[in-house]
Amino acid sequence: MLSVNKISKRFGDELVLDGVTFHVNAGERLALIGPNGSGKSTLLSIIVGELEPDSGSFGFHPESLAVGYLPQGDAFQEGETIRSYLDRKGGDFHRRLKKLEHLARDISLHPGSDELQQQYDRVLAEVSSSAERINETTEILTNLGLGQIPGESPISQLSGGQLTRLSLAGVLQSAPQLLLLDEPTNHLDLPMLAWLEDWLLSSPCGVIYVSHDRAFIDRTATGILELDLDTRQVTSYPGNYSDFLESKLADREKQQLAYTSQQKEIRRLGSAVERRKGEAKYKKGGKADSDKFAKGFYKDRSAGTIRRAKNLEKRIEFLMTEGRIEKPADSWQLKIDFEELSSGKRRVLMLENLTVGYGKLALIEMINQEIRLGERISLIGENGKGKTTLLRTILNEIPPLSGSAHLGVDVRTGYMAQTQAELNPELTVLQSLLEQASFSETEARRFLSYYLFTGDEVFKTVGQLSYGERARLSLAGIVASGCNFLILDEPINHLDIPSRTRFEQALATFHGSVLAVVHDRYFIEGFATHIWELQGNRLKSRPAAETNNSS
Repeated sequence: MLSVNKISKRFGDELVLDGVTFHVNAGERLALIGPNGSGKSTLLSIIVGELEPDSGSFGFHPESLAVGYLPQGDAFQEGETIRSYLDRKGGDFHRRLKKLEHLARDISLHPGSDELQQQYDRVLAEVSSSAERINETTEILTNLGLGQIPGESPISQLSGGQLTRLSLAGVLQSAPQLLLLDEPTNHLDLPMLAWLEDWLLSSPCGVIYVSHDRAFIDRTATGILELDLDTRQVTSYPGNYSDFLESKLADREKQQLAYTSQQKEIRRLGSAVERRKGEAKYKKGGKADSDKFAKGFYKDRSAGTIRRAKNLEKRIEFLMTEGRIEKPADSWQLKIDFEELSSGKRRVLMLENLTVGYGKLALIEMINQEIRLGERISLIGENGKGKTTLLRTILNEIPPLSGSAHLGVDVRTGYMAQTQAELNPELTVLQSLLEQASFSETEARRFLSYYLFTGDEVFKTVGQLSYGERARLSLAGIVASGCNFLILDEPINHLDIPSRTRFEQALATFHGSVLAVVHDRYFIEGFATHIWELQGNRLKSRPAAETNNSS
């Protein structure tokens, strides 16, 4: 279906891909993983022909293979509607239908034309095939939360999340044989994720997808393609993400044992060299020099000892160069160290008869919940049902429709918004942090290095940063300002898998309270003590252990 052979790519002096090779067969679902910046999107762009590789090749089998591609940011045409976009992506059903009508009229005027009849039969077959896909498209739109939006609606009226889901709908309904999906799980809530998983599991397509949702990878992947940031090459692993982790841990243990064994061997050889040199020095200047026979004997022994010492040195040199086994490196990229919780009261947040929404529109009604010191709440539910509205009400950014939301005494909140809107786009990374913490410039630059902002990167403006970089900067500001209650709205949406895992480890060391909107099930299972779930317009609470036990 797809063969990629030794593809390499540079941007200027930066090597992005170096001899990448792998194969995809029909029915395989391969998760392409690797840290942000490792070249995953570049590789997909090369496969679909948007970029040219510097060397290497790829091929489709057959050459006419129908390829569906979901980039991170799809290109929409000016004035396009939902229907016209889906028609363009799916083969333009309505254009073909009009053509069929014109051909039928022409045939009635020229009933004996074989050419017109052949054209009519061909277009009729295309329309029949497209008509079958219309029902599929309707189902796809409904399951992606777009079914209630009229097809004539201009795309310009859609939100960012709706645009992302429309792009996904467009590629899924295009009848592809090979799917290339760049972060398809962004902006999908849990029901949408579950539906997409089922769709992929039932599809005969070959699939390569980039995702940071480990539960999604675990359920859907038949193999893993790991793009290494150091080697810039791809290594293939069979199985899902859990299988990949086991393989990586086993490989790491083997490498650690091999590294330790080699270091012992180098030390042993080094000691042997020193002994040989000492023996040679003793034999060369020993008492036997006065005896001619003995002198010749020891001279020969000394020369042999020196030769053996030199051979040992060559062996050491080989082990330290060509035959060197590298020490296994710590692959986690995001170094986060939340400050210790300062003193605070036990009740952190009280919600009493709280109803939230806008104007006369109530999204969530009669909330009676509280958060206590140390509790970590995962707020889940369908998109557009009021999760962010609830957070903004707690933060006093919008007034409640009724009831109240009170913070406990000495509670200091740190808020990380979904869009990082609290960041001033005109400030540099360094200035942004200095506004939130009483650091010297040297201290601030050292602190930012833990969040992967090094060198001249600290002088980039916030407006120049990617979503992932903004997320890291937002998190750095929260940590630097000091708080005992974190309110996080999709905090890991743009973080790669290593960064998500490190984020979880950081939260595990934070002894304050956390309220987080998140859809990553691995994150929820490892992080949450309680689940707040939106059911209709009500908020239900349950211990996270109940969710884990039932899953």
